[in-house]
Amino acid sequence: MHQYVKELGEANASIDILLVEDSENDAELALHVLGSKLPNAKVVVAEDGEEALDIMLAHGKPNGEDRVSRPKVIFLDLKLPKIDGKQVLRALKSDNELRNTPVVILSSSKEERDVRDAYALGANSYVVKPLDFKEYMNALTILGEYWLKCNQTLEDY
Repeated sequence: MHQYVKELGEANASIDILLVEDSENDAELALHVLGSKLPNAKVVVAEDGEEALDIMLAHGKPNGEDRVSRPKVIFLDLKLPKIDGKQVLRALKSDNELRNTPVVILSSSKEERDVRDAYALGANSYVVKPLDFKEYMNALTILGEYWLKCNQTLEDY
């Protein structure tokens, strides 16, 4: 796991964005863009679906003692090793404490079935990763700013 947040190891660590991305290049680019555009954002990267669920659900921990606080948004790739993005999404939306956490699918897949499945499982948005470097940076900036600065969550009240 790329730790962009030092306090992740602490119980109830606070994070703003959980980025679930198996491509090291895409993850590093995302961290660079989000870090430069949203310097106060606390971002954690999980490299596969299993790691994402371990972070969010504190698998294997008694009483969820190491569970992190709910992020403001989860950016989730679909094509992941170990546990794919659709299974991660299903697990997150099935959890009483996490079901209202916004999940944005950030995937290279343009397949209609993937889009339909993601929304049926509770995704809040589906974004196809732009292939162009500048377009990808712009998309990440817009997503980060919207979900961290504009979107109102239940925790805001």
